[in-house]
Amino acid sequence: MVRATLVRDYVKIPEGVSVSVEGGRVSVRGPKGEVSRDFSHAVGVTISVEEGKVVVMATFARRRDVARVYSVSAHIRNMVLGVTRGYRYWLRIIYSHFPISVRVEGRRVLIENFIGERSPRVAEIVGKACVRVQKNDIIVEGIDVEEVGQTAANIEQATRIRGLDRRVFADGIYIYKREFMDGGEV
Repeated sequence: MVRATLVRDYVKIPEGVSVSVEGGRVSVRGPKGEVSRDFSHAVGVTISVEEGKVVVMATFARRRDVARVYSVSAHIRNMVLGVTRGYRYWLRIIYSHFPISVRVEGRRVLIENFIGERSPRVAEIVGKACVRVQKNDIIVEGIDVEEVGQTAANIEQATRIRGLDRRVFADGIYIYKREFMDGGEV
């Protein structure tokens, strides 16, 4: 079994962003807000802030430990991008027969008249994600990519059709674009 003596990955901290590490909890604060996440489950990985960089490392790392180092650094990179640029997911409402109406009510998205159903389908909004409806588009925005992505997935899964041919019944709500709030593809 081969072990790497030292595995390191760096995440550059841009101007206007501050990163603090307390135990296994990493907090990133930037112009759009603050995101924090607990990495205490990543056993064998140490996280520190040095000279404008976040250093994620493991010593005498096995294959899984190497994967943990790069996963944790990717999560921190996404957190930095979230507080500087933000994330936006676009979903399209598609129907062929029954017009679907979508509205946001509190922390839930209500999808009414889906395939002529009488009761509305419900999708939960996760965390601090913001959802708005514009004609046939649903826009999900936020600074935490996991909250934005999970909210968009909840909306998409709420309109999943089971037991019918998808080629015939193509109705639903589908993610069609992911971008940063200031423009540019994710």
